[in-house]
Amino acid sequence: MRQLVAKIPSQHRALILAVSVCLAIILLLPSEQAAASKSSNSSALEVGKRYSLDIPHNEQPVTEGVSDYTFESDVTDLPAEDNLQWSSLQVQRGDVLSNLFKKANVSQQTMLAILALGDSTKTLTRLFPGETLEFGVNEQGELAELRYAINKLKTLKVSRDLAGKFVAEELEKTVEHRQQFASAEIKSSFWSAGIEAGLSEAQIMNLAGIFGWDIDFGLDLRAGDSFSVLYQANYVDGDFVGYGTIIAAQFQNQGQVIQAVRHTDGNYYKPDGASMRQAFLRAPVSFQYVSSNFNPRRLHPVLGKVRAHNGVDYVAPVGTPIMAAGDGRVTHSGYNNLNGNYVFIKHANNIVTKYLHLSRRNVKNGDKVKQGETIGRLGATGRVTGAHLHYEFLLNGVHRNPRTVKLPQATPLQGEERDLFIASATPVLAELQTKERVLLAKIAP
Repeated sequence: MRQLVAKIPSQHRALILAVSVCLAIILLLPSEQAAASKSSNSSALEVGKRYSLDIPHNEQPVTEGVSDYTFESDVTDLPAEDNLQWSSLQVQRGDVLSNLFKKANVSQQTMLAILALGDSTKTLTRLFPGETLEFGVNEQGELAELRYAINKLKTLKVSRDLAGKFVAEELEKTVEHRQQFASAEIKSSFWSAGIEAGLSEAQIMNLAGIFGWDIDFGLDLRAGDSFSVLYQANYVDGDFVGYGTIIAAQFQNQGQVIQAVRHTDGNYYKPDGASMRQAFLRAPVSFQYVSSNFNPRRLHPVLGKVRAHNGVDYVAPVGTPIMAAGDGRVTHSGYNNLNGNYVFIKHANNIVTKYLHLSRRNVKNGDKVKQGETIGRLGATGRVTGAHLHYEFLLNGVHRNPRTVKLPQATPLQGEERDLFIASATPVLAELQTKERVLLAKIAP
């Protein structure tokens, strides 16, 4: 190669060298496009300054550590001016609050600051699977608002105030009360009739409680008896959330019509203002069958002889709560071979009630008791053929039928309050009876 170069004339070698140098210079010079690109970048970027990328609005953000979590919605229907990015995390089995905050990319320090608010946020430590926490994060990536639906009506809202501190408040939705009507004829049992009428179990018990001073639901009901009731149904945002109070009710029992209307004080009264509440419950045990009614010439089941049965037997499972029929003082609480475990209570107006064959006594001699208080448990102690409660009612030392004896009532409404009640109760009862007639007309053959 060197020998070939040496044979080239010197003037030609000089020309080749000059051309090569020119080509090298041209190749090393930058193009206009490359120079412009470099210039624009160096003028737009500054060291240490952050720039955000434009991301389409409908694109979901990628959150680290939530691949096993479902986002119900990333943006809520909150006003646009809130400018928060929202995510909803549903509590899974085994989740704890710290894990939820971590999955939402919210710091543990923020969680501790919220819990430090005290009782108002204590409910966040008792989350259940299926519940939801909503996190609203601002443009700086900080939690600006947290929402937790405590129930269908109440929501806990935790947000930052102007000073940047967290504050908690409880938001409550408006409840719409809709009036509804139910009616039924008793064929087999009051409970079955109530279910057939569309009442809830709680409503059936409440209805029995209203009439429990006038009707012994374990003894007095007969096929053909009927009831009607006006009650509230509660709705939020058009969705049913539960039953409200009973407004008015009517019970037809063995030809007797008993009506009750709720007053502004929360108690129920008869159309004339007399209280539904009486000094004694008709039955000291709820919704039970009766093995033998009041019968002074009853054949004794053990001895096989005619012996006075001066009381009522209520058959129920062992351990059923037995209630005091009225306020009073325990005069006897003991045991013998005939009565088994027994409790005697002395009441006002020289009335005594007796409760026999208990499996357990919850009171002792001298104790004061209130109406409805549990004084013992049903059993099969003493001379019995099976588990039951034997209940007696004595007035002036004479046995009376607790199903039919006239009982003293609580203080009735009086004066202007009574007049106001009657004025408001009259149209309510008229509406109740109208709806009952309409229903009967619809089902008539």
